[in-house]
Amino acid sequence: MRGQCLLASPLVTPPRISAAQARRIAIAASGLDGALPGERGRLGARTIERTIDRLGLLQLDSVNVFERSHYLPLLARLGPYDRPLLDRMLHHDHGSGLGGYTEYVAHEAAVIPVADWPLWAWKRAQPMRPSDERWVAGHAQLIDDVLAEFTERGPLRPSEMEYPEHQRMPGGWWNKSDAYWATSVLFRHGQLVTVGRSRFERRYAAAVAVLPEPQPRIDRADAQRELVRRAARAFGVATLDDLADYYRLKVADARTAIADLTDAGELEQVEVAGWGRPAYLSAGTRLPRRIRSTALLSPFDPLVWFRPRAERIFGFEYRISIYTPAAQRQHGYYVLPVLIDDELVGRIDLKSDRRAGVLRVQHATVEPEHAERAGELAHRLAPALAEAAAWQGLNRIEVAGPGTWAREVARAL
Repeated sequence: MRGQCLLASPLVTPPRISAAQARRIAIAASGLDGALPGERGRLGARTIERTIDRLGLLQLDSVNVFERSHYLPLLARLGPYDRPLLDRMLHHDHGSGLGGYTEYVAHEAAVIPVADWPLWAWKRAQPMRPSDERWVAGHAQLIDDVLAEFTERGPLRPSEMEYPEHQRMPGGWWNKSDAYWATSVLFRHGQLVTVGRSRFERRYAAAVAVLPEPQPRIDRADAQRELVRRAARAFGVATLDDLADYYRLKVADARTAIADLTDAGELEQVEVAGWGRPAYLSAGTRLPRRIRSTALLSPFDPLVWFRPRAERIFGFEYRISIYTPAAQRQHGYYVLPVLIDDELVGRIDLKSDRRAGVLRVQHATVEPEHAERAGELAHRLAPALAEAAAWQGLNRIEVAGPGTWAREVARAL
């Protein structure tokens, strides 16, 4: 990525950054600069590892209508990489022990490197909500017995437990047995560790059996300072609320970490035109002169997952519609923002119809300020759709739904 280093010397450090500069900084810091279909580099395991390290985590979500969320940030940045390779790295339907990655509630449920496990000791030690404390107090023997089963039997899915109180129950995912909820308590507090997934169900093992020993001890302040440091690098330029949200820290804790990092010269406070609040620039952040990119973004991509930030940087009001009643949906069900160069120019609802071998564009909307360029932008989007379809093993693309961009996208395809 070419451009000037904003913090390289006081002579080139602007006290004020334009909104356009902030957009370019954010996109480049997130690894999306140069993410053009057909123009990316190597796609091996080391590249995947570096990309996960750059982002810090991959957020998980079970919705599979197009593709599960943790696959999509890598597609946006790397292009059509080998999904089975990522599955092997994460031990999804492969292996039974602990590999290089595990999971924790690091934003929401997310893949993290095992090496980062000590950074979350402070969160695992946090007091529970009173209602959870009462549940744990009333089920202490059950929790001990469940942990004992995992310790004795090795890695298991919750559905494989033999504990007498564990049974399949009707009523949907929220209606689980008490033994199942015991595994959630043990996971939250670090006594069970995720060693992979089978059919997307977590596979747990007792932490004492699989985690490397000894584990480094990192106190709360040091851990949170490191997490804010990483968030600042991933965002490039960000507000206090942005940095707190990346790893879901309390704002007061993030504020303390920011002050420490600013005193150490790792962050610099700047003013971004139109933001109306202080922003912080990560040391070594570069300002590209331009951004070239075409990418389909997961609703849980770090560039857009904090909706106030997406609106502030891109003027993009966004909500994923999977939790919205069908009659109230404006842009479809699984709505992906479309990044072209340094703008979010539209949104597109995709469904992988695997039986028919078709990637279905169920809704396509161009942002009003880009309506005059709808045809041009559709031609930029078409290769990204073709790339996504091929990556999914689908033979063709069909524009099957409405939207202000649907006609142009259909023509471009």
